[in-house]
Amino acid sequence: MRLNQPLAASLLLAVLGFAAARMPVLAADQAANQAAAVAGSVTTAPQAAFDLERDVNRVLKTFDVPGIAIAIVKDGKVVATQGFGVRRLGDPAPVTGKTLFEVASNSKAFTAAALAQLVDQGKLNWDDPVTMHLPEFRMYDAYVTQEMTVRDLLTHRSGLGLGAGDLLWWPTTSFSTDEIIHRLRYVKPATSFRAGYAYDNLLYIVAGRIIAQQTGKSWGDAIRARILAPLGMHGTTTSVAAMLQAPDFAAPHSKIGGKVAVVKPMPVDNAVGAVGINTSAEDIAKWMNALLAGGEYDGTEGKARLYSAAQGREMWTSQTPVKITDPKPALAATRANFNSYGLGFYVRDYRGRKLVMHGGALQGFYSRIVMLPDEKLGVAIFTNAENSGSMAALQWRILDHYLGVAPTDWVGIIAAQEQQNHRDELARQGKATAARAASKPSLPRTGYDGQYSDPWYGKVEIRHEGRKQVMAFTRTPDLTGELEHFQHDTFIVRWKERNFNADAYVTFSLNPDGSIERMKMQAVSAETDFSYDFHDLAFTPVK
Repeated sequence: MRLNQPLAASLLLAVLGFAAARMPVLAADQAANQAAAVAGSVTTAPQAAFDLERDVNRVLKTFDVPGIAIAIVKDGKVVATQGFGVRRLGDPAPVTGKTLFEVASNSKAFTAAALAQLVDQGKLNWDDPVTMHLPEFRMYDAYVTQEMTVRDLLTHRSGLGLGAGDLLWWPTTSFSTDEIIHRLRYVKPATSFRAGYAYDNLLYIVAGRIIAQQTGKSWGDAIRARILAPLGMHGTTTSVAAMLQAPDFAAPHSKIGGKVAVVKPMPVDNAVGAVGINTSAEDIAKWMNALLAGGEYDGTEGKARLYSAAQGREMWTSQTPVKITDPKPALAATRANFNSYGLGFYVRDYRGRKLVMHGGALQGFYSRIVMLPDEKLGVAIFTNAENSGSMAALQWRILDHYLGVAPTDWVGIIAAQEQQNHRDELARQGKATAARAASKPSLPRTGYDGQYSDPWYGKVEIRHEGRKQVMAFTRTPDLTGELEHFQHDTFIVRWKERNFNADAYVTFSLNPDGSIERMKMQAVSAETDFSYDFHDLAFTPVK
């Protein structure tokens, strides 16, 4: 999940998609709620009647987003599959209903649905131990290994911390899927097993491996054969490489130095069970209609089913409670009375209706799917930029229209909160910099050079390249950057890929004899995506 925006909207919205990654990363209103808690209520202008084209174009301009695709379904009918803006800055080619976007953690629902099919077929049960299907599976704690079920893989209650271990796949790494699953055994838990909610991606990678094991196909081939082909989602791909061969796809965009720019795609072939789907507004409309119909769709020979109605209810049943935060007055209407995670979906309420949703975030792309089952309403919003506020504003605007609610200026409200949050975060960083001590490192700069190893990630190297001191993650080519001294034995690594927004403190602890005992890392900015889980790393020098 990838997030590069104000603190509240970035951290909490990324959890929807957590991924990461990266985005990205809690229900959509919680990000706005947290933002409102910082900035307070705002005054907005009266709103005109709903007009999709006018509203989306306002969002494009207000939030500096190059392109957006929207899909709306209602009562089994497709209301809209429409594109706005451009696929790539500097290129006039427009976003269309067929334009492919990376939808990141919205892929988790496909993994859940494929497992539901296997449950229907009697090939597994939700409460089977994971080791029944993957005997080599291990968690850090032997008890958790023994008790972890297929259901637990999907419900974010494993005891792992938020985004724990995501650096095994994000940004693009050379670890295989099997290596990632093997290294889970070295990732320490943050809480007790099933004690509470914390979004993760690694266990959906495990779930994807179970699908491959049970079907005898790769995750991508299984999803294509069992879901995409039956629904007629012929444009959808299960790899970034395949998307880049399509005639109509969006380019990823991130902010670099405050300005939106095209960035390179981020292949994640080792994490497809969590983030592997790339799709369009036209295709996702078919998916939402099938979901809203409890798994039923129009097949070539009449009505058919992806999965049973019972499994559809199971996926949309609360499994893990998610904490509810109270919004400021400007966002009071978005407050949930209940909030939870099901199987591949968040389940909460909005204005007295059950709301089922998920978000996604990867480098340069954000996405969101929201559904009101009782209203037979589904809305998908895809963007080729890293801004959750744009999606939240459209989400509430569209839902309010179909619920017959008087319009609210969600665009103005959420934009104001994002701007205030960003100012607050810059001020916090400025204070930290101003308060640092006038000091020198304990060792000569070359004394910090060498290899360091973490139990689950493996090795990083610190070396001199001419007069520059560089840190390089050995299995993550893009995580390479220059070290600058901050204070005492703490440095800051400035990554060469400036769109990451993930510069990190690097702090060394010394033994009594002056040798290095350990090295720890921590993101400099609270806006850094949680999938950059530097704080979970515990490096020691390689002897």
